[in-house]
Amino acid sequence: MRPLQGIRVLDMSRVLAGPFAGRILSDLGADVVKVEPPEGDVTRLWGKNRAGLAGFYTQQNVGKRNLCIDLRAEGGPELVKRLAAQANVLIENFRPGVMERQGLSFAELSEANPALVMLSISGFGHGGPESHRAAYAPILHAESGWLARSAEANSGPVEDLNLAVADTNASLHGAIGILAALRVAEQTGCGQHVDIAMLDTFLATDEGSHLALDGLRYKPNGGLVWQGTGGPILTAGDFRWIWKQLSEVHGVADTSPPDADIPTKRAYRTDAINAFLRSFATRDEMLAALDAANLAWGDVKTTADAYDSPTALHRGSSVEIDARDGGTRRVPQTPYRFSGTTAQTSAKSGVAPDAMASHLGEHNATVLAEWLGSGRAEVDALGQAGVLLEDAHAAQAQRP
Repeated sequence: MRPLQGIRVLDMSRVLAGPFAGRILSDLGADVVKVEPPEGDVTRLWGKNRAGLAGFYTQQNVGKRNLCIDLRAEGGPELVKRLAAQANVLIENFRPGVMERQGLSFAELSEANPALVMLSISGFGHGGPESHRAAYAPILHAESGWLARSAEANSGPVEDLNLAVADTNASLHGAIGILAALRVAEQTGCGQHVDIAMLDTFLATDEGSHLALDGLRYKPNGGLVWQGTGGPILTAGDFRWIWKQLSEVHGVADTSPPDADIPTKRAYRTDAINAFLRSFATRDEMLAALDAANLAWGDVKTTADAYDSPTALHRGSSVEIDARDGGTRRVPQTPYRFSGTTAQTSAKSGVAPDAMASHLGEHNATVLAEWLGSGRAEVDALGQAGVLLEDAHAAQAQRP
């Protein structure tokens, strides 16, 4: 059994912030149906393409079924309304106002489905002074204060991050909001509109927020990278603690002049630590010395190396899925691991063994039949009216 088995999710989101939240719900057992426009989610073009399915799109949408609905066609918004009436959850990350212009506001959708939970993810929230602004992850990295703080801490220029933290952070908080709202809906029959602003989620999960709110200057407390035997090594902890442990346990000596100021003394001690870490014949010996000094360390790995690490392999951090080209491809596994003693009582999570990424419009007929009781004639009529569409890959997949 999966925790969210029986929950229906209509995922109208695109790119990352919304789709990742939908992927989480899918891995937890919900029936997630992704709704895409005729041009498809832009991430269908990102990454390695196999059988018409790009790597980025596959990662965020594996396990979801797919509908292709043209909201610009007459009858398109009405079809979404009918589907939302049968859903427990609807996810969207359009700019505020887009859903309203289509007649798909929470107020309108909840008239037919009072228990509906609707998640809206945007950069600056709904109804505020900056709601109208376009917001992608880099915008929020800058507006949250993180980039300025990093530049100051590193004494370098302002540079963006190499991962879309603002998006994934909003996804995780969005999923939490959905689960809380579903709990309320189960108890009261009343749904909720969960309004997630990416700026809020960034500020809320910034452990340094208390310093800014108290008017204090941020002091960097990240890891320190050293040049050791076999390549760089990172240690966690304050520089003074690291020096204390290495000097007391291993006798690393401070050769700075007696009258040296603090920056000069630190520079000498930094050189001494690097020399000590390079003095070992093997990397294993160096790591053992760090362990003996009770210092936490980390290898500086590539992402590919991380997925092949002993822990990631043991925990199944990636999983092989059908690539639909005769082979398989690896995708990240969501990290939830539930306890349980038997297959009947354990709460299972993760990508289902037969899960795949879907082609555009691949499940038009099956989803409408299951959710709306639509027959082939209605599906064909919606196709002829330009409301439902499918790409060539989806048409090929549905042939007997």
